[in-house]
Amino acid sequence: MLLQPLWTFLLGRSSWILSPFFPVVFSLSVYLSFCLPFLLLDLLSCRWALVRRYKLQPQSSVSWASMRSCLARTLYNHLLFIFPLTVLHWYLRRVQLPAEAPAAPRLLAQVLVCLLLFDFQSFIWHLLHHRVPWLYRSFHKVHHTYTSTSALTAEYSGAWETLSLGLFAAANPLLLGCHPLTELAFFVLNIWLSVEDHCGYDLPWATHRLVPLGLYGGARHHDLHHLKSKCNYAPYFTHWDRLAGTLYTQD
Repeated sequence: MLLQPLWTFLLGRSSWILSPFFPVVFSLSVYLSFCLPFLLLDLLSCRWALVRRYKLQPQSSVSWASMRSCLARTLYNHLLFIFPLTVLHWYLRRVQLPAEAPAAPRLLAQVLVCLLLFDFQSFIWHLLHHRVPWLYRSFHKVHHTYTSTSALTAEYSGAWETLSLGLFAAANPLLLGCHPLTELAFFVLNIWLSVEDHCGYDLPWATHRLVPLGLYGGARHHDLHHLKSKCNYAPYFTHWDRLAGTLYTQD
């Protein structure tokens, strides 16, 4: 099987993977690794016009203070809220890892379904938090502190938003009965797309350029949401915003 060598390698580290520390370390390390290239672009854009031409809001710049603030909130949410929940989950639900890896086509299909489900759930959640003033003021307003997106703003949010969207992401693989390797693949992809959504750059190799027919919004789509606030509620794909009449493309 194509994925068996990778899964065998991970099984050799099963004691670490099954520990309550793994989800937090995994999430933080993957997130910060994906943020790093865009942070380097932010540093270069101040001095290099070639980089700045791809910036969605070229007049804006990312300050060290905003980076520290975003990073501090990410660490705060992970340590004070996500980690205690992972410990509780570890205590209540002991997981047995299967010996065999999933078939690659099955993994890809289930990752796509998980992503589509998460996109729908996030669209409804996001729309409600913009349409109900109390929800916006109490929970979602924190995420809109920055009208100019940058990679680290992807997880600049309050505890409620972090936990509720994290619940959607964690529940979907369980609902579909996914293999643990499929779960990991979905989490990695979801984190990457979230970082790319907030990166602040419309790069030639961006995901929305690889998906045909404008089905995927990408960084430009989500940057417009932070600018306009009342449009583009789906995090990734565009079909729900088209159906709801909330799609804005600036074409």
